[in-house]
Parts: sequence; C-alpha cells; structure tokens
Amino acid sequence: MLFHTWTFLVFLLVVLPVFFALRKTSLWLPWLTVASYFFYGWWNPYYLFLVAYSTLLDFCLVALMDHCPLGDQKVDILGRLTRLQFGDRLLKGAFIGSGIATLGLLALAAFGPKTLRPTLVLLGSLVLLMALGALYSSRRIWLLISLVNNLALLLFFKYARFVAENLNAVLSGLHVPLKLSDPSALMPLGFEYLLPAGISFFTFQSLSYTIDFYFGKVHRERNFLRFATFVCFFPQLMAGPIERARHLLPQFFRFPEVRLQNFTDGASLFLVGLFKKIALANYLSFFVERVYDNPKAFGAPALIAATMAFGWQIFFDFSGYTDMARGIAKVMGFDLILNFNNPYLATGLGEFWSRWHVSLSSWFRDYVYIPLGGNRGGTLNTSRNLFLTFLLSGIWHGAAWTFVIWGALHGLGVVVTRELERSAFYRERVPKLLKQAGVFIFVSFTWIFFRAGSLSDAALIIRRIFTSGWQAPQITVLMVVLIVLVWFYQFLYESKFRDVLKLGPVRVGVAVCIVLYLCLCSSGGGAFIYFQF
Repeated sequence: MLFHTWTFLVFLLVVLPVFFALRKTSLWLPWLTVASYFFYGWWNPYYLFLVAYSTLLDFCLVALMDHCPLGDQKVDILGRLTRLQFGDRLLKGAFIGSGIATLGLLALAAFGPKTLRPTLVLLGSLVLLMALGALYSSRRIWLLISLVNNLALLLFFKYARFVAENLNAVLSGLHVPLKLSDPSALMPLGFEYLLPAGISFFTFQSLSYTIDFYFGKVHRERNFLRFATFVCFFPQLMAGPIERARHLLPQFFRFPEVRLQNFTDGASLFLVGLFKKIALANYLSFFVERVYDNPKAFGAPALIAATMAFGWQIFFDFSGYTDMARGIAKVMGFDLILNFNNPYLATGLGEFWSRWHVSLSSWFRDYVYIPLGGNRGGTLNTSRNLFLTFLLSGIWHGAAWTFVIWGALHGLGVVVTRELERSAFYRERVPKLLKQAGVFIFVSFTWIFFRAGSLSDAALIIRRIFTSGWQAPQITVLMVVLIVLVWFYQFLYESKFRDVLKLGPVRVGVAVCIVLYLCLCSSGGGAFIYFQF
C-alpha cells in the first residue's frame, strides 16, 4: 500500500478517525496493531506470518532471557536432565515444551510431506537450541536464537537465490557434478518465493530490541500488543526509519497528546514528502531509466547527467518516504527519528553517512562496527572495522555484486579519507564548497554500481564516461531547475538565513507552490526504491 495512492488515502480516512475516537479507551493500541497488520497484509497476506512469527519469537526470547541470571553461573545440568530441578517455572516449562516440540518436528520432518521437510528441520533445530537455552539458563543462547532466526529469515528470502546461483557457477567452473536447487523449492505448501517487502527493516528493528535488552539498554516489554505495534508500526514498517525500542516503545505506553501543532507539522512533513516523491523522484526517473536501461546508446554527458540525477532521485524517493512516514506518525502524535539531514551538503564521507539513512548508519555503528572493536586497537584495526561495516551495509542493500562493490567503495573511501577529514588543514583551509563538491562527485560515482543492472553495465557506463563522445545530454531545463532550487533551499537551511525559512508566510508560500505543482505538473507515482531492500 503506497503512501501516494488513493488506496492509502481511504485507509487513513478509516484508521485515523477510529484511532482518535478510541483515545479515552484501552482499545486504541489494539486498533493500531490491527491497522498496521492490515497495511502490511494488503501487499501479500501470506507474509504476515513472517512478521507475526518474528515478533512473537523475539517477545518470548526476551521474556526467557529475563528469567536467566546475569553473567555466567554454574548450573546443575545433570539435576535438570534427570530430576527437572530448574528453580524457575518458566525455564522448566520452556525446556519441557521445547524438547517435546523438537521430537515432534523432527518426526514430522522424517515422515511428513516432502515439501515441508526443510522447514520442519530448520524449526526443529531452532527449538532444540531453545531447549539448550533453558537447560543452561543462558542469556547468550537466547540472544543467539534471536540473531539466527532474524538473520536466517533475511538470508533466505533476500540472498538464498544469489548464493545458490554463484555457488552453482563456481561448481560448474570446477566441473563438480553438483547443483544447488533454487530456494523456491524450499517454500512450504507450494508458496511463491518472493522477497517480503520491508523485511530488512522490521527484522533489524525487532533484532535491535533483543540486543539492547541483552546489554541492559532497555527494559523488557511485557505487553505483547505494544511490542507488536513497535515492530510493525505502519508508517515506518516498509522502509524505515529503523526505530529503536528505547525511543519508540515508550510512546505506546499511553495515548499521545492531541495537539493542533501535531496536525500542522505532520501535514507539512507529508506534503513535502509527497512533493519529493511525485514531483521530483518520479520526474527524474524518466531520464535516469531512459539512459541506464540502454547505456551503450548514450555518450559521456548523458551518462554523467543520469548518474547525478539518480543520486537526487534516490534521495528524493527515500527521504520523501521518510518525510511522509514521519508526517503520518506526527499527525497521530508519535515522533519518528530524522533519517535524512541534507546529506549532499556533507563536507566529508564520514559526515555524509551521519546524514544519509541515519537510522541504518547508526544501526550498523552500534551493532556491527562497535562490536567489531570500533576505533579501539589502533589505526589498522579501525580501518578494518570500518571497511567490514560498509561492506555489510552494501550487502544489506541487495543480493548482487554491484551492491557489494558499492559498499566496498564507500568503505575504502571512508578509510582513506578519515584522517584527512580530521586534520586541521582539511577543516580550516579547504573551502567548504570544494569539500562538498568532492563528496558529491565520489558519492555520485558509487551510485553507478547501485543503479546499474549488472557489473557489466556498470563497467560499460564507466568506460563510456571516459571514452565516448561529448554530444548534448538532452536533459530538460525543468529537471535542472528543480534540482538547483532544492539544493539552494538546503544551502539556505544550513546558513544564517535559516530562520527566514521558518516564518509563517514563507512556509505557507512554499506549501501553496507545492500544492499547485502537484495539481498541475504531477508526473504520477511508482513504488518506492527502498521497498526492494
């Protein structure tokens, strides 16, 4: 269900009035949960089971983790196995239930339908791990189960086909008479093998809760509906921002305060996001698609213009979704974190990633970079940790070698420029505009790998940029004007004239211009780019 469609408008016209009508009752939270599940299920009801499964498992894992002692303690394993002496009823019940479930699942895998056997074996292994977690009263095992479960879902639906195809190519090259089957063969009951929309977002959001609880950064959530709403809150479910439990969960403890400013600020955010998506991102996509779908037919100027246009297209598309998500949430009284902060005004690559997709950048910082060692252990280890973090970030974006190279290039760029950007010479002597231009050029170059359909297409585009003729790129004046206006607005926003943009007449004037443009010059709408991730 896309934000810029009539379907979503009807959805909001039902959800919002009922939500506010229930504000003095205890039913507003269940209504929000149901609305969020309906929103996600509109695309494919089958994949609602994935969201519900991941949510229920992580909720239960944290409850079990809460019953385990902090730190390593000696456990009488023999007594627990022979006399079931656990000292905790929940852990005892989890051990007995998991043991019985393991035997049942493995029996079904052995004698049940063939199409269900892979799924049953995997579930049996997971449940066996749960029995071990209860037996050893180990918080680490419960955390491991959450990691394995969430990442396994992500790996199977997003990367299994990519891995199988590449391994088959390697085996074929080595003349090994073995071929891995397509992952669609592992789907139970003949269901179609599709990438569930938003899976990269809701798995990371749910996983962050279990990790944060393990390290004592959040309290255990005892209300399942509250936790379920946190995982599947419909404004940010499909493409973020990736919220943390300590920020969003407390907002569901009570009905938010109803204020007029929430409606005006939320409506303004949504309008700006709608403008970014329909008037800017979709308009730029016409030129980008024409060039990138047939790069050998265009010369260097067109390829350079299309690459830079894509950089703005993906910014408008993704930040537009975030603005709309934050706007809808704000209307209801909820605050979502800022996900984009004028990234193309960054004066360094490190700063760029503190401005672009902030929720994902901070997620990888907290759960990958810092656990790897962060900036501890010297320059070499810091460089290694940075590179691996960006490499994993590239893989997160898609199952293709183009995304691997995109992530690796950003990793190398950050590693190479890190010390330079921290130097007094760079900060004080290099002109700000020159630094911003350098960052934009590097980021635009890496977008080639992000946007190209294959490595061969990316190589062709780069080769033609440096070798082909310099004929007119045939770009429209309106495209250039729109980008220049947005860039100028962002420069003003970060200058001493920022307060002028906050004046009532200016805000109203901008809103009127946006509405007029949307009514008179709208270019239609397609799916958001980040829905595929």
